[in-house]
Amino acid sequence: MITVVGMGAGAPPGTDVAAGAELVVGGRRHLDAVRLPEGAERVVLGALAPALDTVAEYVAEGRPVTVLASGDPGFFGIVRVLAERFGAQRLDVRPGVSSVAAAFARVGLPWDDAVVASAHGRDLRTAVNLCRAHPKVAVLTGPGAGPAELGAALRTDARVLVVASALGSGEERVERVPPAEAAGRDWGAAVSVVLCLDEARALGPVRSVAGPRAGAAGWALEESAFAHRDSMITKFEVRALALARLGPRPGDLVWDVGAGSGSVAVECARLGAAVTAVEKTPDGVERVRANAAAHGVDVRVVHGAAPAALSRLDDPDAVFVGGGGRELPAIVAACARRARRSVVVAMAALDRMPAAREALVDAGLECDGVLLQSSRLAPLPGDVTRLAATNPVFLLWGVRPHSRTEGVSP
Repeated sequence: MITVVGMGAGAPPGTDVAAGAELVVGGRRHLDAVRLPEGAERVVLGALAPALDTVAEYVAEGRPVTVLASGDPGFFGIVRVLAERFGAQRLDVRPGVSSVAAAFARVGLPWDDAVVASAHGRDLRTAVNLCRAHPKVAVLTGPGAGPAELGAALRTDARVLVVASALGSGEERVERVPPAEAAGRDWGAAVSVVLCLDEARALGPVRSVAGPRAGAAGWALEESAFAHRDSMITKFEVRALALARLGPRPGDLVWDVGAGSGSVAVECARLGAAVTAVEKTPDGVERVRANAAAHGVDVRVVHGAAPAALSRLDDPDAVFVGGGGRELPAIVAACARRARRSVVVAMAALDRMPAAREALVDAGLECDGVLLQSSRLAPLPGDVTRLAATNPVFLLWGVRPHSRTEGVSP
C-alpha cells in the first residue's frame, strides 16, 4: 500500500504521518515537517520518474511507502500519476485542504461555482480565456505562468486578482491587486494559486448543482431571445450549425466578426468560451453589450471595422464571420491566417462564396460548406398551417488539419 498524505494549506498534520513507512517521498519542506521512522529511506521529489522507480522497487517487495504532497493530492496532484503507475487500489489517500479551497476561504467566498485551471506546465492562454469568460476562476500557477504573466494578459479586463502565496506556512500572504499591478511585480517562487474575480458577479445565486452556469437552457436560441434591428440576426438554424462547427468550449477564445446583434458571440460565451465581438456600428456595439448582459455572460466588444480592427486582438481558436460586404475575402483571409482551429463564414450573397472559400483554402484550412434553406411552420386563418421559407444562407467552414486530433490521446 502507498499512503498519500496531503499537507500544507489546512491544519498541519501530525509529525507521525509517515509512521511505519520504509520509504518516504516528498518535497523538501514536507519531509522536514514530519518525523521519519527509524531506518526509513527519504527521497526528495525533483524529477518525478526516478522517484517513481524507487517507489516501484519498494512496492514490488511489499514494503510500505508514504508520499507527502501539498493540499489535496487528488486535485491536480500526484494521485493521478500514482494511480496510473501502480493502480488506484494500492493507494490510501489522506487529503488535506486544497490550495484552491484555502484561497477562497481566506477571502470569504464560496467556490462551488468556480472554474479551476492549472497553468503549471500548461499553456497559460487556456487559463487566461477562462478568466475572461467566467466571473470566478482559480488558477494554479507554475514557472513562467504566475500572477505577473496572468496580470499582463488580463490588464485590460475588468478583473481583480487575489494572489495567495505560501498558503498554510509562516510566510503566507494573500493580496488583492488589479491585473496591471500584478503584471509589474516580482512574485518570487512561492505562489500557489491566483483567484481571478469579476467582483460584480462573484457572488451569484445559490445553485442546487455545483459548477459553472455556462451552457444552461440549451443553445441555438430563438431570435426573440436577442435584441436586433430589422431581423438582422443570424437565424437559429444557421446558428446551430455554425456553433457545431465552431465548437466553443471552456478555455477557447472565439471571435465574432461583424457581430451585429451578437447572437453568435453570446451563444459561444454561454457555452463557456471567452469571446471577442467585433462590430463597426455604434448602435451595434451597444446592442451586443445589451444582449450579453441580458444573458449574463461576458463578451468583450471591439468597436471597429475588420480586417483592420483584428490586428490588436489575441489569436483566436475559432472565428465566426457574419458580415463584411466587399471586404469579406480580406476579412476571411485575416481570420484564417490566425485561427488555431476553425473559421465559419455565413453569407447570403452567392457571388461572395468563391472568394471566401479561396481565402480559407489559401490559409491551409480544409474547407467544406452547405447551402441552408429552411421553411418554418406558420399559422394561417382557419386553424391551419403553412410552410414559410427563410432566406437561403451559405455556410462555409475551414478547419486547420492538425486541430482534428490536437489534444486527443492516442
